[in-house]
Amino acid sequence: MKFSVLDLAPVPEGSTVADALNNSADLARHAEGLGYTRYWLAEHHNMPGIASAATALAIQHVAAATRTIRVGAGGIMLPNHAPLVVAEQFGTLAMLYPGRIDLGLGRAPGTDQATARALRRYMAGADTFPDDVVELLGFLGDNPDGPVHAFPGEGTHVPVWILGSSTFGAQLAAYLGLPYAFASHFAPDFLHQAAAVYRAQFRPSVWLDKPYFAMGMGCFAADTDEEAKFLRTSMQQTFANLRLGRPGRLQPPVRDIEARIPPSVRAGVDHALSCAATGGPATLRAEVERLTGDLRPDEVILATQMYDHGARKRSYEIAAEVLRGL
Repeated sequence: MKFSVLDLAPVPEGSTVADALNNSADLARHAEGLGYTRYWLAEHHNMPGIASAATALAIQHVAAATRTIRVGAGGIMLPNHAPLVVAEQFGTLAMLYPGRIDLGLGRAPGTDQATARALRRYMAGADTFPDDVVELLGFLGDNPDGPVHAFPGEGTHVPVWILGSSTFGAQLAAYLGLPYAFASHFAPDFLHQAAAVYRAQFRPSVWLDKPYFAMGMGCFAADTDEEAKFLRTSMQQTFANLRLGRPGRLQPPVRDIEARIPPSVRAGVDHALSCAATGGPATLRAEVERLTGDLRPDEVILATQMYDHGARKRSYEIAAEVLRGL
């Protein structure tokens, strides 16, 4: 089972976007040395606590700071973009960093309707997602007879993934014969159903001869269970603030998280973050085994938002040790 990193390039309270992006490059170098397979960044807009809105640029920044680890998007929200532009951007990245670039595609806009309008794309664009994916695959493949070409991009065959949190993406990935990653780190409800649908309906393709399934997992590791739970409270505050309509920068961890979040909101936050392993090494191992045991994913992609950069690096160290031992 491979293991990888999903980085939202969090901007902690009191720091800058430049700090966040430099932390991402530093964490990617660290993950590379620890044996992680890939390092993905995600597209979000109108979010003051996330620095990776210009996702292709953030990927270039991380790829330039590393040598061997795969770097990519987890993901690009395709309804926000013309497929040709995405092909050109990731074709450029593939030329600069050959054999290291991934392109994960999401169907949601990743933002609110007002921001979608500011992007000059609209919610109805989600309805054309399958066609847009096929168009994008064509631009990245060998397209000698097409009237429009992606230069650069054509012939690069950048690996394309479908990302999702429902069975829709699972069915599409299976139909097209593409790898599939489930966003269980924040939307766990359909994890088992989507994995089963994807594997059962998969059709071999020129891109992939058998299904390849990855699952997102929150990961909050420390030297002790108590410290890991403490560090996780920054993420809990982030999700609570989103649900309360007040997104902001990543907050410091707190010892009294129960007093900070209303019970009704806390229940929703705990459910959204339920696909997460939290604890010291022994507890983390048991949690990872519990979450992956019956699914047996080909890969787990760990999402760890922590206020302190050193603590986040340490969390990925402990996780790597645990995952290598499974």
